[in-house]
Amino acid sequence: MVPLFRIYAVLLLARGVEVTSADVHNAWAAWMAGRDSGHAQLKPYPELAPEVAGRDERYAEAIRQVARLMAANRPR
Repeated sequence: MVPLFRIYAVLLLARGVEVTSADVHNAWAAWMAGRDSGHAQLKPYPELAPEVAGRDERYAEAIRQVARLMAANRPR
């Protein structure tokens, strides 16, 4: 099984500063489906309770921060 951080790394490269909480949730859901296909939060992002959906935002913001750092340090 692919570690979750690698899936988040793909989000970083594919979406960069445009990554959303929904993107993070979808990546997590793909990963979790291989671990526990009956997990209560394996549902579309819009169906999540606000407090659950809010957990994804911190990961989305971390990915955006790394994307900004990468862009700032890219050779010109």
